[in-house]
Amino acid sequence: MTTKNKGGCLCGAIRYSFTGAPVMEAVCHCTHCQKQSGTAFSALIGVAESNLTVEGTPKNYADKGESGGSVTRQFCANCGSPLFSLVESAPGMVFVKAGTLDDPSGFAPSIHFWGKSKQLWVELGDVPVVEANPG
Repeated sequence: MTTKNKGGCLCGAIRYSFTGAPVMEAVCHCTHCQKQSGTAFSALIGVAESNLTVEGTPKNYADKGESGGSVTRQFCANCGSPLFSLVESAPGMVFVKAGTLDDPSGFAPSIHFWGKSKQLWVELGDVPVVEANPG
């Protein structure tokens, strides 16, 4: 990934950028990410909250993750695009939804979380898998 990344929601009402290298690039297979994304997983880029700039105001949804910890899911109230997740177990971090990048082609996950909830038809390749939360 480049040192400066930009993206936004489908309708353009919310735009964001972040600086610096991502702390992590991952795929989450938990059942809540499946429901929130409307597919088998959520592709995430972990960045320091202080490195993220957001134009527009995302709507928040207070969720409990599959682990039981709190997750604030942020999305565009206009078009519904999921944008960010704030996870209780990772203070100071924002997980940006990789598909909302203007150019997501550089996304390269180094880990899969919640492998125990992975859909059977999803192929993971050689990327390491943890059964639940990493750490």
